[in-house]
Amino acid sequence: MATFWQDLKHGARLLLRAPGFTAIAIAALAIGIGANTAIFSVVNTLLIQKLPYLHPERLAIVWEHNLPRDRKNNVVAPANFLHWRDMQQSFEAMAAASITFSGTLTGGGEPEDIQMKVVTAEFFPVLGVQPAFGRAFTVEEETRNRAVAVISDRLWKRRFNGDPSILNTPVVLQGSPVTVVGIMPPGFAYLDKAVDIWRPVGFTAASRTPRGRSMSVVAKLKPGVTFARSQEDMTRVHAELTRMFPAFNTGWTARVVPIREELAGEVRPALLVLLGAVAMVLLIACANVANLLLARATARQRELAVRAALGAARWRLIRQLLAESLVLAVAGGVAGLLLAWWALHLLRAVVADRLPIQRLEMVGIDGWVLAFTVTASLVSGLVFGLIPALTAAGSELNDALKQGGRSGSAARGNRIRAALVTAEVALAIVLLCGAGLLIRSFIHLAGIDPGFSARKTVAMEVTLPGTRYGEPLKRIDFFKRAFARIDALPGIEAAGGVSFLPLTGLGAATSYSVVGYPEPVPGKEPVADVRVAANQYFKVMGIPLVKGRLFDEGSELDAKNHVIINETMARRQWPGEDPIGKRVKISWNDTREDEVIGVVGDVRHASLESAPRDMTYWPYARFPYNTMTIAVRTAGETSAVNSIVAIVREQDPQLAVSRIRTMEEIMSDSVAQRRMTMLMLAIFAGAALALAAVGIYGVIAYGVTQRTQEIGIRLALGAQRSDVLRMVVGQAMVLTGGGIVIGGIAAVLLTRFMTTLLFDVEPGDPLTFLVVAGVLTGVAVLASYVPGRRATRVDPVVALRAE
Repeated sequence: MATFWQDLKHGARLLLRAPGFTAIAIAALAIGIGANTAIFSVVNTLLIQKLPYLHPERLAIVWEHNLPRDRKNNVVAPANFLHWRDMQQSFEAMAAASITFSGTLTGGGEPEDIQMKVVTAEFFPVLGVQPAFGRAFTVEEETRNRAVAVISDRLWKRRFNGDPSILNTPVVLQGSPVTVVGIMPPGFAYLDKAVDIWRPVGFTAASRTPRGRSMSVVAKLKPGVTFARSQEDMTRVHAELTRMFPAFNTGWTARVVPIREELAGEVRPALLVLLGAVAMVLLIACANVANLLLARATARQRELAVRAALGAARWRLIRQLLAESLVLAVAGGVAGLLLAWWALHLLRAVVADRLPIQRLEMVGIDGWVLAFTVTASLVSGLVFGLIPALTAAGSELNDALKQGGRSGSAARGNRIRAALVTAEVALAIVLLCGAGLLIRSFIHLAGIDPGFSARKTVAMEVTLPGTRYGEPLKRIDFFKRAFARIDALPGIEAAGGVSFLPLTGLGAATSYSVVGYPEPVPGKEPVADVRVAANQYFKVMGIPLVKGRLFDEGSELDAKNHVIINETMARRQWPGEDPIGKRVKISWNDTREDEVIGVVGDVRHASLESAPRDMTYWPYARFPYNTMTIAVRTAGETSAVNSIVAIVREQDPQLAVSRIRTMEEIMSDSVAQRRMTMLMLAIFAGAALALAAVGIYGVIAYGVTQRTQEIGIRLALGAQRSDVLRMVVGQAMVLTGGGIVIGGIAAVLLTRFMTTLLFDVEPGDPLTFLVVAGVLTGVAVLASYVPGRRATRVDPVVALRAE
């Protein structure tokens, strides 16, 4: 051990004497190890670490699965949940939580819009997470819908300054006093990390009759029961419910999903692709450092030969060289760890809040990540150090003592350097092809017409509390007066409202039937999205009127019996016919018929990559929502938003105006996860390209140095300097061409795993592969041109004199 420590100190001294070589090697390793550390920390938090629940391996999310539409993770009908809970045999307990909705918190400061869920009393016990302070709900509070609430640690600290006296103290929520009985631990979340308040659901006897679907269900398996067994059980239970309520449940079943799969399902493919990408970057960095060490070891062959002649055993020389590699690896690991720490800090500060990925804000460097970094550093040291050590300490060391002799190990080192560069190019091709496919996907996605114009459009959300606006006429009057004042503001081109704004992930849908057509078979009914529009919503969003007319706010008939549909619904139900005047029955809050008075253009509501679905629009007076999004198109007046907020607050000082965003921001956020994956893979591919270029330059430059005398002889015998340049660049092209062929084959195979990340692009897209090959060829030409030019300036007289 003492001699190994001496080897390490000796290696460190040698590296300090070559600061340029050392800095380049450490920088290459820092990029590779830092990228691996950063991505592994994300993978560790989201895919490996134990979830912050009790017995998470036994927790499942249970959805309803719509079989005709193959909509696997549909929200659950409250009535179905209540029957599931009574009839199932696989779960220890089941709990339900509503979809997230907005509420207004007043008192103790400005009115604030809060994200809320109503949950059953079993919700916190099933997850195994109890409030850090206070208590959770009781069964009695659930059944009686008591005015109690549990709040998040985030809201407690932000709104109430972490004051423990808030417990058992009423706060005003939605215009009514609600007593805070518990404060959850920091970071607690369930499916939606933005939720700050949980309240009891308040089921009644009428809740057992199916009416709509609006909840998610979490369940805890009994000990020894598998997820497959629970799926069989829930399929049986839902089949029984279909017999009990055929009109509501035909065409539906239950689907059991492990909670980790639910939380990480969408992000898992991207993380695994990125993890593979950073592993390739590290391999390229190791190949680069191995090339540097090979060149350095070749230059030291006479020194090593002298040591061997003085009695040093081959394994002793190998150990010395590996000690130097280990010093480099440790230094690169430390630098990589600092780089990863900075990258993760940037991720938490800038990205985490914009992506709907639970626990992303919890990503950091812990003991497991440190262990990974240490392991990656040591393994890297062996990977890039072993081949140069074995090559330099070969059996031909005695040849190096001969004056002017060329050892076999030097020639072997040249072959190894060429093989390493070819491998670097192959790995870079794989990464560049992956990044190219994602970039092309994103370009296609950005080129999609969303069906609306985002230019100069601002949206904001207003929620009217049911305690003061329980009657529909009050809600209608509030927004009617608000829009009248907003329309009069200077700089406002148009103002309108909608129940669910496009690309925000929210919406409502239901089945419908066409009057005069045969009634559809239960479970096979067509389904349409339902939106409520107010004032000049279509004008604000730039949604074109294709046929018919828009709503007349003053028409009593429009308010009761008229509907607007989109082009997709018109084509599906009345191909080749005029849909104006046709009548439909929408399964919503009543059974009345609605006449189609207009057809508007298709809008991509769910996401840019999702094709438009059937869509129906009602006027606000037909179904006055408590929460509406106000959208305005401005003429560039920055004060318009403040004026609108003032109008709302003047009408009701206890209302909050929240989620103020431009439509450009909303569109950007809707593709944020795709953009982040693309950018990260592009950065890693760029690093791989740079490292490959450095590798090509290093090998060609070293080859030119070794062949100086040969080049001098060629020039003395009449070779043109352009011939020498072609020879040097041609050597680089041979190495690059081999790497492109090998990497292209690997890319065709590996990019198939990216299918779920691509949009409108095939994994083996030939255009992407050709562009990538062209870019890498161009980079190789540039990297070899500099040493090639140096070779053309060799003076034959000086070169021959040296010989």
